[in-house]
Amino acid sequence: MNFTEIFTTDAIAARWTEAVTNRDPYVGEVLFPADKKLGLDLSFLKGSKGLPVALMPSAFDAMPTFRDRGGFEITETQMPFYREGFKIKEKDRQEILKVQESNSKFARPVIAKIFNDAEELLEGALVAAEVERMRLLFPEEGNARITVVANGVKYDYNYDPNGSWKANNYFELTGTSKWDDTTNANPFKDIDNVKTVIRSNTGAAPTIAMMNSTTFNLLLNMSVIYNRYIARAGVSMTYLTKPEVRKVVEDTAEVRILIYDKMYKDQNKAPHKFVPDGYVALLPEGALGNTWYGTTPEEADLMANPGAEVSIVNKGIAITREVTTMPVNTNIYASQIVLPSYERMDDVALLKVV
Repeated sequence: MNFTEIFTTDAIAARWTEAVTNRDPYVGEVLFPADKKLGLDLSFLKGSKGLPVALMPSAFDAMPTFRDRGGFEITETQMPFYREGFKIKEKDRQEILKVQESNSKFARPVIAKIFNDAEELLEGALVAAEVERMRLLFPEEGNARITVVANGVKYDYNYDPNGSWKANNYFELTGTSKWDDTTNANPFKDIDNVKTVIRSNTGAAPTIAMMNSTTFNLLLNMSVIYNRYIARAGVSMTYLTKPEVRKVVEDTAEVRILIYDKMYKDQNKAPHKFVPDGYVALLPEGALGNTWYGTTPEEADLMANPGAEVSIVNKGIAITREVTTMPVNTNIYASQIVLPSYERMDDVALLKVV
């Protein structure tokens, strides 16, 4: 078993692709499908469609009245760059040679561990993209921006520079209307109010209510939900199960509840939820934008370089292997240039419930 022939970027990419195919995707991968562009500049058109306007009547043989095209803006920015790697040091390489030459039963586990280290870098790339997307769907206090700060680098992207999205699409409950007031809270009314506003601005109402389990559990003991269920079922019971609560909310509010509980660790190894507690994002069906991958330096300049080996996965994540001569180390890097576009942000609302 020759380590240098086995541990190639093509082999890493193949193992990774198989693993990704068999895993549950991040929600953001569905809502913001991956796409690719050259370089690192990103431009996307964000328009305010509003309601359709009836065609203007006209007399025969008259010149047409020219319609105002409506408000739109082209957002242009440079996408953030991510890169991280690990080393197979000279001592590590000697240990690998030792188990290979002795035909030890530990040879394959040792090499598998090296592959796993590479796959952790690739998983980290997916996490970074999902963090970006979830910060758009669940912006803190309604401030729709993506901020990335780590390793002495800061990227900051404001998707709502004039504050119009926060003014029209962010809703914060107060007082006894908050969902932790189980006696007075009314999620049916809250969701319907949001849907009414979005419908009046865009012509279509959201159909998906996305939250985490902590937020969903606030619904379990609400009097209005219990009473609604009992009135429909015609029987009395001590408590409602989660499926029963889900059904009565979905049927009454006319939304599909999407619970998203995946977590990640930041660069300091601190755990975080992708979806924060106390927020509900109300979404339309279909894609909301794209996850755009740019061309990394590795893809642009090292693909044809005999001193390095580069493979591309997930449209734009580069996995690179290089061997340095002094010291003799094998370096593995994962890099990406990635940022979501958000063309349908006016169709999305955020409800802060506690």
